[in-house]
This record gives sequence, C-alpha cells and structure tokens, in this order.
Amino acid sequence: MIRRSRSLGALATALTLTLAVSGCGRDDDSSAGSAPGVTDEACPDAVDDSKGCIYLGTLTDLTGVFKGVGEPFTAGQKAFWDGINEAGGIGDYEVNVTEYVKDTGYDPEKHAELFNEIKDDVLAVAQSLGTAQTNAILEDAKSESILVGPASLGSNWIWEDVAIEVGTSYCAEAMNVVDYAADQGAKSIAAVHFPGDYGDDAMVGARIAAEERGLKFTDITTGTVDGGDDQSAAVGALLKAKPDFVIISTGPLEVATVIGGAAQKGFTGRFVGSIPTWNTAIVDSPAGPAIEALYMQATSFPTWNADTPGQEKMRESAGDMAPNDWYAIGYGSGYVMKAILEKAIDDDALTRDGMVETANSLTGIDSEGTLPDGTGNWAGDPNEDAVRVTQLNAVDPKAEDKVKVAVEPFTGPTAESYEFTEPCYLMK
Repeated sequence: MIRRSRSLGALATALTLTLAVSGCGRDDDSSAGSAPGVTDEACPDAVDDSKGCIYLGTLTDLTGVFKGVGEPFTAGQKAFWDGINEAGGIGDYEVNVTEYVKDTGYDPEKHAELFNEIKDDVLAVAQSLGTAQTNAILEDAKSESILVGPASLGSNWIWEDVAIEVGTSYCAEAMNVVDYAADQGAKSIAAVHFPGDYGDDAMVGARIAAEERGLKFTDITTGTVDGGDDQSAAVGALLKAKPDFVIISTGPLEVATVIGGAAQKGFTGRFVGSIPTWNTAIVDSPAGPAIEALYMQATSFPTWNADTPGQEKMRESAGDMAPNDWYAIGYGSGYVMKAILEKAIDDDALTRDGMVETANSLTGIDSEGTLPDGTGNWAGDPNEDAVRVTQLNAVDPKAEDKVKVAVEPFTGPTAESYEFTEPCYLMK
C-alpha cells in the first residue's frame, strides 16, 4: 500500500512525453481508440450515433450478501449516465456503464477474476463493491493505472492514487458514533461486526474512540459474512456485556437477527449500524418493531428526500421505483467520474494515466448535494482529504425510504483530531 502523495511527478513527466508523441485529443486520428475503453464507435443504444463511447466497468454484488446494495447502486449509476448521455454526453463521447457489469457475488477471488475479464475493455471501473473485494484488484489496477471507484468505505482508500473514494470511512464513522454515544451518557460500547476489512475497520474506529472517551469496550465478531440467521453467539455475547450502545457492522439480515434476538431476551441498549447495515426490507421483518425502537443508521450521505438539486434529479430519474438510498448513492457517485472525465477531456488527457493524474489534481467536485461535503479532494495529504462527517438516521415507517434524519451531520472530537497513519482494519 502506498501513501498518497498526490505529487505524481514521474507520472506527469511520462504523461507529458506520451502526449507529445501521440496526442490524446479525439481530433487526432491516433488517439480516438488508443486508450482502452475509448472508441470512435458509438456506444450500444447510443443517443447520438455520431459520438464515440467511453466504457466504464462495474464489479458488484447481484447475488450475494450485499445484493441489496449492489442492485440499486448499479441501477442508480446507470440512471445518472443515461441522463448525461441524453443531455449531450461529455465532449465528443457518451458513457456506457452497462456493457461491462459483472456480478462478483461479494467474493474477492471472483471479483479479481472478473476484473481480469473486463480490464482490457474499460477506461476505468466506476463501481467496485466491497473493501476486501476491491483490495483483490488493487495491485493490478495500480500497475495498469486503472482508476477505480470503490463502493466501499474502507479507511485504506485515502492512500491509494487509483481509488476515487467518497464518503466517511467505516472507521471515522464509528468514531463519530462513539462520540455521540458518550455525549448521550453512555458508559459502555460494543462492536458487533463481520470479520474482515469492513467489519474490522468499524470495530477499530469504535475502539479508538472508546479509549479516547473512557468507555468500556467489547469486541464481538459475528463469524463469516454468510453466517445468515444463526447469530446466537453474538446475541449471547451482547447479553453478557450489556453495553449501552452497540455499533453493528454486518449485512441487513444479521442486523435483523441480532437486534430481534437481543430484544426478545430483554436487551434495551441502542444500536447504530454502519451504512451497509440498512435495507428497507428489515422494517417489514419480524424484527421490525425492535429495529424501529432500537436502531439508527450511520451515514455520510443525504437521505432520499433531501432537498438538494442533485437529489431532485435523482428522484426524477427513479420514476416509479420504490425509494432506495443505495440507488441514490449510486446515482451520486456518477458526479465523481463525470468531473474527472470532463477535466481529462478538457486537458487532452483521456488515457488511463491521464485519468489518474486528473483525479489526483482535484480539490473538490460539485455533486449538487448528492455527496458529502469534502468529496473529491484528492490533491492533498491523505489526512486532509479524508471525509469525516456522519449523520444519524432513525427508522421511520412513514417515510418514503423508511428513515428520517435524527442527528444532523457532525464530526465528533475523536474523528476530528485523529491522524490516519494506516488503514484502521490493519490495527485489529
């Protein structure tokens, strides 16, 4: 893992030499298909057949434990680019995010295998779902200068030049949750989490903040990510520890099982879930009443009904689809790649190296309110560009997306002052 310096001097020099020899503007005959994933030919089902095509890959989960994230995220991503293409595309190109969609099933090995299948055909990867999954392709992506958009909030991305991360990391998010709990008078905290990069990242953040705030801390691992509804061990550990607040970092099924099981046994502590724990379906599960009473979701993204220009466009794009915050985040993620593509084209740098250089020159993007403040600042030191804000959403069965803002976006003292020196999950 490299420390993201953003200087990239050697890369810039190499890029300059490359451009001087071959050019990379679309008007140069040698450039129009010279970059992988960039063609003179129109995209399949193009709006304007006279435009070329930029292909972006998607590595997501359509059948695994996080298919409830992958499916709507991918649909929102498609809707964003459909709107851009209908409005004229970007420069002389339309953008295609459907030709190279691969279902990795949330399996790191399959993720890497499918990345190898598509990497020669795409300019960049617009979505790579999962922290361990994206780590499985990271070295290959770096060696070939393939920009990757992690659909993951691992704290490791701030060091990686090829990763265009958005949102608050699981680690900083958990720090904020613990600070909130301490301010509410909590004396003890537990972290219930999947093993591995995602769950460990949140657990370590919670542990760091608990130590900082002087709270008793209990670490409870749920077992494998496909453990399903057998969470008796986690429930038993919770009942034994009796924490005031629980940070839970699993999938939605495990959330329903753990909260429902603990509530049946008389547990009354509050649960705050990392962002991937939420799915509207759990409100209608047998655990629904307990979830409504005991659970809040931590996130750095606005809710479906947030009053911003981008969220309004997102809602319009969804048509009659049931509100889904993962669709909204997938839609919002498009603004990141759009900003990079626009600048790369303007700078005559529409190549893989050019995309990486362009991304690492940005100090921010305009997402029209769909993404957290501070998104897209990849030009500075890793600690300068790390987003650290968290919002807490309470369950509201009457709301379109079943949640409402309970605590406005804030940054607690632990996350505010914390200096990241390595990914949190490596500190487990």
